[in-house]
Amino acid sequence: MEDQIDRIPIYLKMTLTIREAAEYSNIGINKIDSMLRTPNCPFVLFVGTKKLVKRKEFEEYISQKLII
Repeated sequence: MEDQIDRIPIYLKMTLTIREAAEYSNIGINKIDSMLRTPNCPFVLFVGTKKLVKRKEFEEYISQKLII
């Protein structure tokens, strides 16, 4: 079962880990982590204490920005 989860392409996942988001966007892990810590971040999803990145919202956020 876990092998099937790992085979899902990043572009099909609803949420990404910080590492996956960094790989997907070519933005550093530390920068993404600091973006997730900002108040009212539109693409953060908390699962307990774990932070996940909402992929579609993250894509929209990046497409609207000139400088991150």
